[in-house]
Amino acid sequence: MLFLRRFYSKSGRISQILKTNKPGDSLAIQGWIKNVRRLKNNTFLDINDGSTSSRFQVVVPRTPENQHLAPGSVIAAVGEIQVAPNGSFELHANQVEMLAEGRLQEGYPFSPKQKHPPEYVREHLHLRSRVDFVAAQMRVRHKAQKAIHDYMDEQDFVQINTPLLTTNDCEGAGEVFRVQPDSQDLLKQMNRPNVPMEQSYFDSKVFLSVSGQLHLEAMTYGLGKTYTLSPAFRAENSKSPLHLAEFYMFEAELAHLEELEKLARFIEQMLKSVTSRLLETSGEDLSFCQRNSNSNSDLPWLQVPWKIMSYDEALQVLQENKGSLKTPISLNEGFSKDQELFLVAHCGAPVFVVDWPVQQKPFYMKVSRTNPNRVHALDLLMPAVGELCGGSLRESDPAILKSHPQLPKDLEWYVDLRKYGGVPTGGFGMGFERYLQLVTGVKNIRDVIPFPRYPHSCKM
Repeated sequence: MLFLRRFYSKSGRISQILKTNKPGDSLAIQGWIKNVRRLKNNTFLDINDGSTSSRFQVVVPRTPENQHLAPGSVIAAVGEIQVAPNGSFELHANQVEMLAEGRLQEGYPFSPKQKHPPEYVREHLHLRSRVDFVAAQMRVRHKAQKAIHDYMDEQDFVQINTPLLTTNDCEGAGEVFRVQPDSQDLLKQMNRPNVPMEQSYFDSKVFLSVSGQLHLEAMTYGLGKTYTLSPAFRAENSKSPLHLAEFYMFEAELAHLEELEKLARFIEQMLKSVTSRLLETSGEDLSFCQRNSNSNSDLPWLQVPWKIMSYDEALQVLQENKGSLKTPISLNEGFSKDQELFLVAHCGAPVFVVDWPVQQKPFYMKVSRTNPNRVHALDLLMPAVGELCGGSLRESDPAILKSHPQLPKDLEWYVDLRKYGGVPTGGFGMGFERYLQLVTGVKNIRDVIPFPRYPHSCKM
């Protein structure tokens, strides 16, 4: 017990060793054994504690007491830092204690020396944080969230915790999950006259949120600049590697915004700044993820100005090159991913497609006063993932908004925002997992979120 108390009082994380230690320092670490090599006099343990994609070598004397050390076991080790022949730091341990046995031979699904395909790893969600590339993804995810929060705070935005339960379908597409208690007894107990039984709890239909935008707008009319990074839910029958039923949305709203180009430039600067910070804090993990995904690691879009083109210009480019496209062009729907990637390649940079047909966009987007067939909307198209952000100026005229044929019922409060001290506003939303795919090169969105939910799969 004395050893354990002394150990836990001064143990360090492997990711910090190179930053805070030097040869000759005493060090205590704890972690999982990833690999064991036994030579004549010494046993070499590759240790990982979850803080880095690199493994740290611990050298212990080969003795009968250390013969039980095996991959998967958790150990605590104390010793002195020395420089290995390859120039890396290693720990020459004088004390090693087993904290938990690995028992990998008892049905553990991952072989320590084998690289398993993501599809196989995904079958074991409760264990997959032990797999190096998944652990690296989760660390990148954490640092990306921190970079977003830090940047938005520096820009004087106020973070809003938007509700997950809502009475509205922000996008108006009907892709919502209904929410109601599972207990029929509770519903009967709470039922009121003229209220359907399934709506007894809230006295109305309630859904899981598809977007926090409308609630952000309500806050923006009093706070000026707001944002959220919150779960969102879409009931789509899609098994695409770019879609999830539950995901995270980074959304922002800006007051006193009257020009779509200013919104585009804000998005560009934000994404470049956040990604640059991520490269500084998580460069090793990003490179590890990119190598594992066989993707480009230099993110060239950080170094070039992004383009802006109108929907009509983009449509003309596609029509002139329809022989090079894999999918037909539709005038009633948005562009396909194939077409989005073609536009990015054509421009040689990320591109904002602006001023969209009114019938392709939701009710809250501002109608052009010079061309009522267009709304001041933008889609940001990026390499590899296609559409990353969608945004617009918001309709500021309560009369125009109230007369919109797609305005959902029960949104009188949304129109009221414009009546009482209304100002021009605009905003955007970005799928956070899709951003992670962009920077890590991971092909399937299910591998950048800890517990993916998609059609026919909601495990744990």
